[in-house]
Amino acid sequence: MHKTNSNKLQEIYWANVYHDSIRGRKGFETLALNIGRWAGSYPFFYVLNRILFDYKPNKIIEFGLGESTKFISTFIEHHHPSRHFVMEQDQQWVDHFSANFNLHEQVQIAVSPLQKEIVRGHAVNVYTDIHRFVSGKFDLYIVDGPYGSEHFSRYDIVKLAENFEASDEFIIILDDYNRKGEQDTAKALMALFTQKNIPIHKGLYQGEKSVLILATDKYKYTKTL
Repeated sequence: MHKTNSNKLQEIYWANVYHDSIRGRKGFETLALNIGRWAGSYPFFYVLNRILFDYKPNKIIEFGLGESTKFISTFIEHHHPSRHFVMEQDQQWVDHFSANFNLHEQVQIAVSPLQKEIVRGHAVNVYTDIHRFVSGKFDLYIVDGPYGSEHFSRYDIVKLAENFEASDEFIIILDDYNRKGEQDTAKALMALFTQKNIPIHKGLYQGEKSVLILATDKYKYTKTL
């Protein structure tokens, strides 16, 4: 079967799995989401749903404001008082989004314009001075921004991971893993974790796009959701 057709069939399969997974969960069956295209795919939202409900992370950081922000905000409103921090590159998009959806007060957005940074000889889109906005560590890292780069895409997660220690427990969701740029970043993360002696469990979920999960021992079953 042609790969594109196979991916579409996988996406349809994950759509059904996702809709079953939110059945009966307050706030979600009526939540309007635009899934796919620039937003996360059905595998992404299924995995996000399972991680939120199975592990109830207390501190969440998300790169890129969008449909998943609505999802997490709804989870916070109805199910668990997580703190959710969002990095976004575009103030106009924040204004448009905020005019159409009321986020929970536990959701905080920081706007940091993009800049080009040279990573291992390649020009990469990164948030300007991310360490000025982000301090501390999180239970869940959702990497779906900024705009992708041809190589070492969304490299800001590696910058944050440089501060991780062997005793830390975390989950990283890396969206768009079907692209080379995100694969470069995943390899950089794995090399860093090896250097820091942090055992990592990997899970791959594929539809029209791919989602990679990197998780420590506490969250090892995220690879079998």
